[in-house]
Amino acid sequence: MKNFNFSKSCFFILLFSVFILCAAMLKIAGSFFLPITVAVFIAFIFYPFVKFLNKIHIPWVLSVITVVLFAIAIFAVLGNIIGASLRTILNSYPKYEERLTELYMIFVNTFEIPFNHNDSLATNLWSISAIRNTVQTMAVSLSNFMIKSAKTIVTIGLLAVFLLLEMTSFHNKVNVAFSKNQMNNKIIRIVSNIMREVTRYISIKFSVSLFTGILVFLATYVIGMDFCIIWAFLAFILNFIPNFGSIISWILTLVFATLQFYPDWSSIIYVGIVVIAINMILGSIIEPRWEGSDLNISPFIILVGLSFWGWMWGFTGMILSVPIMVIIKIICENIEFLNPIAVLIGGNPKRAAETEKSPENSTENNGEPSSEK
Repeated sequence: MKNFNFSKSCFFILLFSVFILCAAMLKIAGSFFLPITVAVFIAFIFYPFVKFLNKIHIPWVLSVITVVLFAIAIFAVLGNIIGASLRTILNSYPKYEERLTELYMIFVNTFEIPFNHNDSLATNLWSISAIRNTVQTMAVSLSNFMIKSAKTIVTIGLLAVFLLLEMTSFHNKVNVAFSKNQMNNKIIRIVSNIMREVTRYISIKFSVSLFTGILVFLATYVIGMDFCIIWAFLAFILNFIPNFGSIISWILTLVFATLQFYPDWSSIIYVGIVVIAINMILGSIIEPRWEGSDLNISPFIILVGLSFWGWMWGFTGMILSVPIMVIIKIICENIEFLNPIAVLIGGNPKRAAETEKSPENSTENNGEPSSEK
């Protein structure tokens, strides 16, 4: 009778159970873990800039303050531009009300919806209970969201700043906490690889998204579309959501183009074709080639991660899904018994095997966070 070794099977069952438990904990306590996760990624983004300033003999604390203040100034300028554009849209509503009424009448005649010609479009829409209830619910949700967002942004900012301040002593802390050199070097290598790959991914995504926003702005400006900065901003921010974000921004831009240019179908078709062409060329051709060669993550796994983290943490989770998958892959590559998971996540098994054997994974203190002061 053969003796079977069930230790490996038990291990993977236990690993799966731990995964389910962690997922449930992250879902239930999302309001706690999400700000911490965002703060960590923001610290990863700012770390190279802080390190650069430190290398030119600016004290670490002053470097952190300088980078944070610069980021706040950029967000303030963007916020003012977007806010001014939104106010302009609200002030321009009477200009578009007649066009909205024309388009709405198509639905009224097609689906035989009741319409009182003596009342305005807003009054007719408000009389539909489903729309009225939806608007009221959205208004309450929006007010709660704004209050929570203000608190969350302050929390994230403070966490990111203090984490940046702590990074200067990370190497020393690891040396003291772990006496064995092998464990010490592995932890430093994992964190260094995570910081490098996440920073690389975010820089690629930011560059592609920025270029997408600029091209959308130019395309809508040339045709004479109103509020070009809004459509450029939507293209920029939604492009951070893999696959689906660019589709959403395209639909919103096309809807407004229809509102502005109808019945001039040539202008509407121009906006639809040009904007989707920009998104497809940059998002489906250039970005995967540029990004895939660096990250080596399967497109299928990216979609699964997008769905999972979107379910976990909503819109923010969808933006963070790929960086989180990068972190999981790097951790699995550096822990021997989790190597099969890293291979499954990767898009190229041969490259995953080469990464595992590369000198980068065997050298000491490769690119670790330094202890500058």
